Amino acid sequence: MAEASSFYITTPIFYVNDVPHIGHAYTEVAADVLARWHRQAGDDTWMLTGTDEHGQKILRTATANGVTPQEWADKLVADAWIPLLETVDIANDDFIRTTDARHEANVQKFLQKLYDDGHIYTGEYEGYYCVGCEEYKQESDLVAGTGEYEGQQVCAIHSKPVELLHEKNYFFRTSAFAERLLALYEERPDFVQPESARNEVLGWVRSGLADLSISRSTFDWGVKVPWDETHVVYVWFDALLNYITAVGYGQDDDEFSRRWPAQHIVGKDILRFHAVIWPAMLMAAGLEVPKGVFGHGWLLVGGEKMSKSKLTGIAPEQITSTFGSDAFRYYFMRAIAFGQDGSFSWEDLAARYQAELANGFGNLASRVVAMINRYCDGVVPRQGALEAADIEIGAVERRATDASWQAIDRIAIHEAIGAAWELVDALNGYLTAEEPWALAKDPERRDRLETVLATAYRGLGTLAVLLSPVLPKATAKLWTALGAPGTVQDARVDLAYEAELGERVAPLEALFPRVEVAE
Repeated sequence: MAEASSFYITTPIFYVNDVPHIGHAYTEVAADVLARWHRQAGDDTWMLTGTDEHGQKILRTATANGVTPQEWADKLVADAWIPLLETVDIANDDFIRTTDARHEANVQKFLQKLYDDGHIYTGEYEGYYCVGCEEYKQESDLVAGTGEYEGQQVCAIHSKPVELLHEKNYFFRTSAFAERLLALYEERPDFVQPESARNEVLGWVRSGLADLSISRSTFDWGVKVPWDETHVVYVWFDALLNYITAVGYGQDDDEFSRRWPAQHIVGKDILRFHAVIWPAMLMAAGLEVPKGVFGHGWLLVGGEKMSKSKLTGIAPEQITSTFGSDAFRYYFMRAIAFGQDGSFSWEDLAARYQAELANGFGNLASRVVAMINRYCDGVVPRQGALEAADIEIGAVERRATDASWQAIDRIAIHEAIGAAWELVDALNGYLTAEEPWALAKDPERRDRLETVLATAYRGLGTLAVLLSPVLPKATAKLWTALGAPGTVQDARVDLAYEAELGERVAPLEALFPRVEVAE
């Protein structure tokens, strides 16, 4: 058997100045679905997520709450960010914090190498800084303030005033890598996805790169610059390095060579850091650039980007407490074309839950298992002579499996689920046409009844495997009801139509029970 391919996938590390909203959970679920799919295809898979805990914003938030930055970060991680992973059923392999010793020590190693190799110099910086973004801003990034900020320049993302900074800082020679970056985008057109994100990145680099200020001296909450402890490392430079410090950079060469490079999943608002600055940093250090950077769209509520500061943030548990984690995962991965902006509404969520999960997939599973229990005493029947309709179901199983895997390879999660749903629809149509409940009334049609139920059972098994990366809880229940061996995660998702199933079915409770949604 061929050696397993390495698949290392990351989310951004999330800033601990506040609690998570569904925009954060959306990114986590997307990375988790991709990781589960690759894991079940036999790839040597590793999923990393974590928290970004340094910087001026954390220091100010902690001070305002009367605690140290470390105490603030510890509390937010324990009370909000780790529980988020359970809320939306994330099966991550590692969780990194930028306050981890393994991270801080190796950030310093990386920085020292760049300094020793001449990629860092001392300079003066004066310009606008947004504490909310922890980012230096160009004039083009600012808009005129309104309301209480009228007459001031505000950040276009946070709608809050920027600060004018003047500091002696250390700078990374980002501009020296412009040609190499353009060559990278040319040689690997899929390095930045989707196409709209790639075009934006090309525009930034072609218009000229400024060197990046990588240190701050006006506060001390951060990783110390190794050759000058009066400075701390700029929070973004520190944060980006988590992707390599988590997999052994500077301390475990075997683990690092096994895992790196990674596929990054990020929100499009942090694309510049991941698709421009990060590969330039890696080039300077003589390391391989990432496998790719995928910039997904924003979740919009009432036409605005999800934001705590604008009070459009919705906590994930507000959804999961009513609909469950599987429905959360399904809705956001299916309803929004991955890579584009998408609008969230309770009405759409409730409608899809009822039509697609409860009536479409859930009712299909209940009907097939119930009919095998009722008409065959729970024993899975064998297929007899196949008719065209049975053969077509087998063909749909294979097509759905192949198409979903090809979509995952393109990071088109919504297309992968859509391909699997063709099998849901085909099986529902098959049962409607074949009417096994009518066949059961005619003893002379017993063979046909058993063939129809066996075909539907086989298709349901394929569906359980295909949908397990998206609906892990429901498919685990279905797998048990199908009497299949082991767990559904043991079955190869890229060969779902060949999955080994069982000989007896067990009763199955509704996978997606009716929910009451308050008006």
